[in-house]
Amino acid sequence: MTHTFTAVFEQVGDAWIGYVEELPGANTQGATLDEARDNLHEAVELVLEANRELARRATVGRSVIREPLDVSA
Repeated sequence: MTHTFTAVFEQVGDAWIGYVEELPGANTQGATLDEARDNLHEAVELVLEANRELARRATVGRSVIREPLDVSA
């Protein structure tokens, strides 16, 4: 499943910071723009993985339904 997010990059001194507008907590930095981009991909994957795990732990023993959700915005 592919989602499209908005990545924002800003040069700060000699380095770059980046974040995803739609996903709080997905932010990073890099010495170069390419490094910041690579790091942001990893940050998004880690945030999504952590959120899934937190949701699973919060619903242990409860009757829940999990299903794919495709969103266009």
